[in-house]
Amino acid sequence: MTSKEIVSRTIRFLGAERMPYDFPEKWGTDFYNICMDPSPDDRPRKGVDEWGALWHNIGEMNLGEVKEYPLKGWKDLNSLQIPKVDDPKRWSKVAKEVKKAGDKFVLANGISIYERVHFIRGLENTWIDIYENTDKLGDLIDVLVEMNLTAIQKFSVLGAHGYIFPDDWGLQNRLMISPAEWRKIWKPRYQRIFAAAHKAGLLTFLHSCGNIVDILDDLIEIGLDVIQMDQQENMGLELLGKRFGGRITFYSPVDIQNTMVNGTPDEIREYCRKMVTLLGRPKGGFIPKWYGDPKGAGHSQEAIDIMCREFIKLA
Repeated sequence: MTSKEIVSRTIRFLGAERMPYDFPEKWGTDFYNICMDPSPDDRPRKGVDEWGALWHNIGEMNLGEVKEYPLKGWKDLNSLQIPKVDDPKRWSKVAKEVKKAGDKFVLANGISIYERVHFIRGLENTWIDIYENTDKLGDLIDVLVEMNLTAIQKFSVLGAHGYIFPDDWGLQNRLMISPAEWRKIWKPRYQRIFAAAHKAGLLTFLHSCGNIVDILDDLIEIGLDVIQMDQQENMGLELLGKRFGGRITFYSPVDIQNTMVNGTPDEIREYCRKMVTLLGRPKGGFIPKWYGDPKGAGHSQEAIDIMCREFIKLA
């Protein structure tokens, strides 16, 4: 089987000749990531992005954080800089990148519809808008949804196999917002994106960290194929496997907050085995990966090598 087939069959629970994985070059990967260049969802370490948000970074992380958001009041919505997702300049290199993928699974990167909102509005303002400016908030989210729908069509034509974007929804022990409000405002919009991706022949991926147990059933219901979560210990591998195993594919490293930082070599290996056993099923449901910003997360090269070696042994 090709890497594309191994990944696709694992996600669809059809069985593959081995477990797929996504590791740094030293260890190998079945994936090839592509994105618009530049992407409207770029998050720079510092400077101003296409939306007018000012980013700054004083630490080790690859990403910055927004220090000044562009949409301070809804009266300024009409003057907000909205990037043109269909600008040919964004797509001129994508076809060449797809050709470089060979027989790997091509994963296209889209645009967040929660994180980008609070990059534009500010997090506290976004939470207030949920209750006081619901319609305006919905209008802004719909702009992002339409951008994703356009991107999906273009990525599909160019040969992508999956579509992913990031939206961290969880705190350590619960969702950031009321699950009821999430279902009212964001759930139908995710459903539109997932439906469009499936219609275009793409498998759906979502990155979301924190405790997101309260909305995982909803995401599965509306068509999410793969959840990419970098934390699991705050929810529990046993809980995740019991409630959601066999219904969605987990695409995850060993927990990046705890075991990958503080675990002994034997604890990392044991955690790898538990992930395969509890999250996966005989015909699919689990894809191990690494965390792409190990320095920012405090991961040693030794820990990364132990994790990759153990997962490959289990594959």
